[in-house]
Amino acid sequence: MLKNFSRLIRLERILHKEIAIIVQRYLRDPRLNFLITILEVKLSSDLSYAKIFFTCLNCQDNHRIKLVLKILQKSEGFIRSLINKNVLIRVIPKLNFIYDTSYTTGMFVSNLIKNIKFK
Repeated sequence: MLKNFSRLIRLERILHKEIAIIVQRYLRDPRLNFLITILEVKLSSDLSYAKIFFTCLNCQDNHRIKLVLKILQKSEGFIRSLINKNVLIRVIPKLNFIYDTSYTTGMFVSNLIKNIKFK
């Protein structure tokens, strides 16, 4: 049986790929000297807003996280303009970047489980 892929899911996947490429290749800020990973893109039902969940490796303190978030929010217009060139959508959604702590929480729990000594 074929899966039902809606337009919303396809656009989320396309935007996820495009935003990840833009962040890795085209953002030229010297303060972004660590890896930023785009985890997920969630579009609103009217396709006018997008939540972009990201995490950054080797970025543990809150000061760096806030700095990365600030840089990404300020480069929203640049990212939207590149999306407009590469993706054929009538309206480019407004981007809202959100730092996702699930990766770091998962690593913490995984280390706790690994360090448990069974008797």
